[in-house]
Amino acid sequence: MTGAPNPASGGVRADLTPARAAWPLSAILLAISGAALVVIGLYFALFRPALLPEDLRYIDRTFEQLAVCAPRLADWLTNVFRVMGGYVLATGALTTMLAATSFRLRQRGAAIAAGIAWLASIGAMTAVNFVIDSNFKWALLGIALLWASSLALFNFEKPSLRQE
Repeated sequence: MTGAPNPASGGVRADLTPARAAWPLSAILLAISGAALVVIGLYFALFRPALLPEDLRYIDRTFEQLAVCAPRLADWLTNVFRVMGGYVLATGALTTMLAATSFRLRQRGAAIAAGIAWLASIGAMTAVNFVIDSNFKWALLGIALLWASSLALFNFEKPSLRQE
């Protein structure tokens, strides 16, 4: 019977198995948001310089001034950004997988997990980038709004398909 829980699939309805489930717009937007975080993570881990011009502007010092008082600061920040990039990349990968699985299948808790992840990751990153007047604040806001849109849509798309 289509629509009946299938014990073999952990209670997921037979018509909503991962291979057959449709991709609602909410899941697509969440997957795109996750992919964007993967790209941001790669940038931080592999390409971001220790100090950007906006960093120097915010702390009101030149690179030369910092090199005198903290000669190993750039090396330290490079390592910090490698680790941070790994965490951002991991958040993006997990978010993309969440979108492709339990969020797309509308399983209980999926939207809550995505909301907590939004708040702790791109939401916080965007807020801080506005505080420091970063050059990247608007791009980050776009990703944050894309993710927030996926959460809002989740509540309106075919609630009858939601897994309890």
